[in-house]
Amino acid sequence: MATFKLELVTAERLVYSDDVSMVIAWGTEGQLSILPHHAPLITMLQPGELIIRKDDEESYLAVSGGFLEVRPEKVVILADACERADEIDIARAEEARRRAGEIMEAPSPETDTAAAEAALRRSLVRLKVAEKLRRRRGQKQRTQREAEYR
Repeated sequence: MATFKLELVTAERLVYSDDVSMVIAWGTEGQLSILPHHAPLITMLQPGELIIRKDDEESYLAVSGGFLEVRPEKVVILADACERADEIDIARAEEARRRAGEIMEAPSPETDTAAAEAALRRSLVRLKVAEKLRRRRGQKQRTQREAEYR
């Protein structure tokens, strides 16, 4: 199977660096699927889910924005912030969602509703990514139990 090099970087750390078979991300014009030999491009990333496929495995990450560049030899993602599904603090994400929702429901004149909306979007993405990991783990446990009964 054809692969390409993916490097995912934030200001704080190298989040991911490996050969992969596909990357799915949210650009400014919608969802992008990057496969080997994709045409070169640069796009801004919206806050959203990032899916990395390597062989038959998928990794889920929450990205809060940034840039994606497809080069002939690799794909580089410069993310504002990025968390792997297993790094997400669900209680913290729920609290951020709740706070942003409250601000948007009852805005005051000094409220920055655009910032509250962005915070809400980021927290919802983090919760979605964490939920996918939880469901995937539950499916693996069911499959293991079924195999034990056979």
